[in-house]
Amino acid sequence: RLLTATVAWPLPAITYVGIILSTLGAALQSLTGAPRLLSAIANDDILPILNYFKSSDNSEPHVATLFTAFLCIACVVIGNLDLITPTVTMFYLLCYGGVNLSCFLLDLLDAPSWRPRWRFHHWSLSLVGALICVVIMFLISWAFTVVSLALATLIYYYVSIKGKAGDWGDGFKSAYFQLALRSLRSLGADQVHPKNWYPIPLVFCRPWGKLPENVPCHPKLADFANCMKKKGRGMSIFVSILDGDYHERAEDAKAACRALSAYIEYKRCEGVAEIVVAPSMSDGFRGIVQTMGLGNLKPNIVVMRYPEIWRRENLTEIPATFVGIINDCIVANKAVVIVKGLDEWPNEYQRQYGTIDLYWIVKDGGLMLLLSQLLLTKESFESCKIQVFCIAEEDSDAEELRADVKKFLYDLRMQAEVIVISMKSWDAQAEQQDKSVEAFTGAQNRMAEHLAGMKRTAEREGTATLTADGKPVIVNEQQVEKFLYTTLKLNSTILRYSRMAAVVLVSLPPPPENHPSYFYMEYLDLLVENVPRLLVVRGYRRDVVTLFT
Repeated sequence: RLLTATVAWPLPAITYVGIILSTLGAALQSLTGAPRLLSAIANDDILPILNYFKSSDNSEPHVATLFTAFLCIACVVIGNLDLITPTVTMFYLLCYGGVNLSCFLLDLLDAPSWRPRWRFHHWSLSLVGALICVVIMFLISWAFTVVSLALATLIYYYVSIKGKAGDWGDGFKSAYFQLALRSLRSLGADQVHPKNWYPIPLVFCRPWGKLPENVPCHPKLADFANCMKKKGRGMSIFVSILDGDYHERAEDAKAACRALSAYIEYKRCEGVAEIVVAPSMSDGFRGIVQTMGLGNLKPNIVVMRYPEIWRRENLTEIPATFVGIINDCIVANKAVVIVKGLDEWPNEYQRQYGTIDLYWIVKDGGLMLLLSQLLLTKESFESCKIQVFCIAEEDSDAEELRADVKKFLYDLRMQAEVIVISMKSWDAQAEQQDKSVEAFTGAQNRMAEHLAGMKRTAEREGTATLTADGKPVIVNEQQVEKFLYTTLKLNSTILRYSRMAAVVLVSLPPPPENHPSYFYMEYLDLLVENVPRLLVVRGYRRDVVTLFT
């Protein structure tokens, strides 16, 4: 009913003419403006589903125009504009509400880029505006409102998952940033209680191994980093060190960081990538271990592969670098996890059976126990059982030690079988595993040859002090033999009891003072000899498990 036509002058038909002209004008305007708007949204590459409507800057958006015309004709064919009006109104109100919400967030979070021209602007006005839009939507039609909000939410999540970020920023990023800052301040710098302790691995991506240039990280290192997180939650820091001068290799570092970040995302590992340029790996690691992280979000575990190739490829510089990294970790109070047999580490689809064996030699704050429990939460290790091997000096101490360890594990709510082994003094080589004895003899001969070379160098230089890696060393041959014997005994024990284990965890002995780094590598080589998959673990001066929940 055209009420205006009853009072129109001079004729009621004037109203009809005005309606027709207004409709034609609005239709022509929409037919030229709406396709360009649709094409512009498609060109922004935000919604991949709109890629069909893209057009170049100098061409007409023909596909978008046809789609717009089809959509308008479909609405007209309905024959009742009262059914279309609420839908159009909802989207307008959603648009206005979204603008008000963005202004509210940016003003509330004090974003430096938010500089409104209106001097009387306040975040409360934007919040009231957004709420009024939602209230009006419900007053018009609650059913249309629910459908519109659901559709807008689906589009938002679709853009978040499939779309690409635009260059205009995201208001929620400011909220995340402020939340992160407040959380970091609330954590402070005090020691975290073991109940709230989370592993934050610092993963060395490319040490001691040859990888193709287009592979930024060993694939199994990312799999192992995920094994150190419960349900995949946590943060890892993947680092790689480029040798050279920073000014010369800055662009190379940026490109490597982008490649490493993409690889981490591909491996679905929650973490960040960092590339450090340094004159050498030792200098780069020393800088990383001192500066990486903020407050209590600093990495607390250094993860790297065991340098199995150092003797096979005669890489004589590796022992000094390796020992230097371990000593830096000890000084910086970082735990260390060294993965031997990384190439054979299972991925999430390779189910393992057998046992996870822990050789608990020294106090490590419970880190080995915690790592074994985290391994059990992964599908690949969930069928395994934990065995804890403890070392008793005498047979008489075995039962008391077993009872103590069982009670400790029960209080920690950890299920594991406890096995106590009596480590008596060296008896005879015949009692040892043949492969261990062969490795022991080879290590003895190589160390004797290396010691003789150091002595010849000292005689040639006319000094009584032996040097290795540019530093003076003191070699007590009896102490060296003792280290070798102890390592041989432990390796034989591991081969005897854990030959079929899915993975073995053993304590990492600290580098002896004043011993050549070459000798320490020989000790470790003998320790890991013939063990296919082994984690060498060193804790730090704090507990990571607690009796309290």
